[in-house]
Amino acid sequence: MKKIATRIWLLIFAFLIITVVFMYVLTNFLYQRLYVQDTEETMVEVGLKLQTMYNNGKVTDEFIADIEQFNDYSNLNIFAVRNPRELSACVPFDIDYETLIGPEERQKLLSGKYVQKIGYEPRFDRQLISVVIPLVDQNRLEGIIYIYFPLAKISELANSGVILLFISAFIFLVVASYLIYKGIRHIMRPLNDLQRAVEQMSHGNYETRVPVNSRDEIGKLSSTFNKMAESIQLEDEAQKTFLATVSHELRTPISYVKGYSEAMQNGIITESQKEETIQLIVREANRMERLTNELLQLARTENEQTDIALYPIPLGETLREVQKILTHQADKKNITLHVDVDDALIIEADEVKLKQIFINIIENAINYSYENSIVEIVAVEKTGSALITIKDYGIGIPSEDLAHVTERFYRVNKARSRADGGSGLGLSIVEQLLKQLQGSLEIESVVEKGTTVKIQLPLMED
Repeated sequence: MKKIATRIWLLIFAFLIITVVFMYVLTNFLYQRLYVQDTEETMVEVGLKLQTMYNNGKVTDEFIADIEQFNDYSNLNIFAVRNPRELSACVPFDIDYETLIGPEERQKLLSGKYVQKIGYEPRFDRQLISVVIPLVDQNRLEGIIYIYFPLAKISELANSGVILLFISAFIFLVVASYLIYKGIRHIMRPLNDLQRAVEQMSHGNYETRVPVNSRDEIGKLSSTFNKMAESIQLEDEAQKTFLATVSHELRTPISYVKGYSEAMQNGIITESQKEETIQLIVREANRMERLTNELLQLARTENEQTDIALYPIPLGETLREVQKILTHQADKKNITLHVDVDDALIIEADEVKLKQIFINIIENAINYSYENSIVEIVAVEKTGSALITIKDYGIGIPSEDLAHVTERFYRVNKARSRADGGSGLGLSIVEQLLKQLQGSLEIESVVEKGTTVKIQLPLMED
């Protein structure tokens, strides 16, 4: 697989080749347009001016002598002859009369038009351009003015500056190569940094970051990589914390069960203490079972597709069923569950998930409320949604903990949570379930005054 730098070099090399070909074509084009065509136009112009010296009639010796005299002072080679076949005696090279003036060229000359020819002449070892100007009298070709000029080669035209051109081209190539090399290194530096960072991350170094020194595509890519690396690092830390917390949560009840079981097996526990010890073992076993079930439920909830099937559910009926389920638990602390629901509210949800949401939140309200208090459950319509408010008058949540209560295993009062069996997973499960039901969760709390949980769920469309 070719590196990007190699591809860039190949691209630049291809452009150089294209440039050379273009310059070659352009040079030949300019040679034809600026030199050959200009020479031809000059020869035609001179020939037509000399033609004006000819008076209709015979081509006199005086006219031929005047043309020869003009030839002595011109950089062109000019001859006037009565018969085109006489040119062989005037020019220093062989002329094929049939080729020079064939039937088509003769008709053109008789009509008063000039004939232009260009071809290679071995005698001069170069291209030869010639112009034949007719001398006509009453549709008779009395003679011609023949002008020829050996064209200079391109190399001869540039001979004076060719050495300077090569030196300049060499210096240019050296400077251009150096600048291209530095430019490619500058462009590739952030990509190389990014490659090294990816390799470090593949070895588990999630603290790796790359410097962002530009706002171009590479800069945006580096910035996106840093955000990705930060997310991976946070997720890795959260995973480590999660595993450590799970290990800690399971280790405590397992230690109780193992320790008391061995004590009973070894006869350390007296008969009077066995009943109490068995109750403690059962309590810790139930705690492990509840924690395991909540972990499995949280994992399933996070992995489930969000587009679950939703169907109409009477909100008032569901809340009253949850009230009946939790009444016994509330009666232990002499807490009243007061439900005030608009029976016209029909929401689109999943009944099992909806009940689980309400049970988790109301259980928290009961657990953290003072005895002989009340938990208010109110549901009303608000802007096309159902707003369910669950308010308790308990110990409340400190403001610094409020933003973290939906995190896995997060406890405001860890000692109390272990005593009452809380795992710190309830609100995490609630948040995941609400996402699946396209709902939202908002928690407000004041220490020693109570907590208010607001849930918003979509109503059934008319």
